[in-house]
Amino acid sequence: QVQLVESGGGLVQAGGSLRLSCTASGLSISSVTVGWFRQAPAKDRELVASSGWTGTNGFYADSVKGRFTISRDSVNNTVYLVMNSLKPDDTGVYYCAATRPYGMLEYVFWGQGTQITVSS
Repeated sequence: QVQLVESGGGLVQAGGSLRLSCTASGLSISSVTVGWFRQAPAKDRELVASSGWTGTNGFYADSVKGRFTISRDSVNNTVYLVMNSLKPDDTGVYYCAATRPYGMLEYVFWGQGTQITVSS
């Protein structure tokens, strides 16, 4: 059974930093594309960053480019999202998601989400 468990959320002041972790079990992160999504209140869920299993450069939403960095730790089977220069607009529930191993770009496995609140 595949599980993705996020951690690292919390309350932070604008300008601060956080690091989210997404630890996988039941699959190897080296074989999947992993994405970080966020859902702000009254808004649709959006993809903010992703990292492909091919090792190619990932995707970043324009709103987070230069501030967020996605990385992988294959030893610990964990994907990180380092978030710097946080803004109130970054507030929301952050989810990690993964594709099937070596599969199409369809996120089928989801974590439970972790709340980030950025105060002004």
